[in-house]
Parts: sequence; C-alpha cells; structure tokens
Amino acid sequence: MTISDASGTVVAGGGTKQAIRDAAVTLFTNKGFEQTSLREVADAVGITKASLYYHYASKLDLLLAIIDPVIDHMRSVVEDIDAVPHNPEGIRAVLRTYVRGMVRHRDAGAMCMRDTIAIVNAMADRYPDVADSTRELRRWLAGPNPTDEAMLRASAALEILGVALLSTEIVPGASDSLVEATLLDAATCVLTAHATA
Repeated sequence: MTISDASGTVVAGGGTKQAIRDAAVTLFTNKGFEQTSLREVADAVGITKASLYYHYASKLDLLLAIIDPVIDHMRSVVEDIDAVPHNPEGIRAVLRTYVRGMVRHRDAGAMCMRDTIAIVNAMADRYPDVADSTRELRRWLAGPNPTDEAMLRASAALEILGVALLSTEIVPGASDSLVEATLLDAATCVLTAHATA
C-alpha cells in the first residue's frame, strides 16, 4: 500500500472517455441505470452513439468503468498493508488513504444509492474483491490478536469511512476536505475510544 498525502483529484480535460463516464454518472443518478439509454449518454457528451461504443462496448461496461475504480482503490489499500506499522500514525495513514479514495469516487455514491440492484448485479464478478479487501482491512485495523470489541470497532470505523461514498446525497454542498476530515476523525475516534457502556 502506498500512503500519500496527495489529494488525488482528477483534473479537468480528461478526454472523451472521462466525459462519457461523467455524463453517465449524472444520468444514471438522475434517471436510473435501466432508464438511461446510451443514446442519452452520447447526446449529453455531444458525440455519436458509435463514438460512445468505441470507448465502451455496452452500458454494463460503462457502469463497470464507474464502479471498478472504487473496488480497485479498496484493493490498493490492502496491498502490502502488513508492511505498515500498526501504530496510531500508521492506522491514521491507512484510514486517510482509504477515505480519500472514497471521497474521490463520491460522485458515483449517489448513483449506487439510487440503483443498488443494478450495481450489485454489475459487480457480481468483483464481489470477492470487495469482500476480501474489506475483511483484510478490518483484520488489520483490529490489530494483532484482536478482541471481539476490536473487531467491532474496526468494522464500525470502515462503515464510517464508507459514508464518504454517500456524502453527495447527505451533504451535497460539503467540500471534499470537510468530508475527509470529519469522517477520518470519526473513524479514528471509534477505533481508539475506550468502552463507556
């Protein structure tokens, strides 16, 4: 896993493929995956349907192009995670890396909320990647020889960070930095708080 403080934001001018993806996210979010045609996506970008097919062979391929980066990010976080020191700095760095990726892809979060069934069906082949990455990250966050409480805290911290994907729906005007800082602090608190019940 590479831990970086770089913002990871995508700059404008990403080309036709990025424009198609951006238009699809907007249309899929507003109308739903099933209700949106590739013709509408092509029209929104200002290209022909044939040009769209040059970049994406089907609507499902386009949907996967939106979802796959989120899954790939999850995999990248757990790659070589055992080399990261399990101390407060290492834990916060891992959480920061994870939430930054979720924030970077939060435009797709509203789409995922609207069309959960289409998303689940589309990512059927990638589900093991999601499940394995989440399980590995939860295990690492819980620490060596984790107690049941540590496992629950690690699971809760990941759920908190997952809110970043839904943040456009919850707080549409919130900046990326506010979403990142708030969720990072909340997840860190869940991991480090002492039992109060």
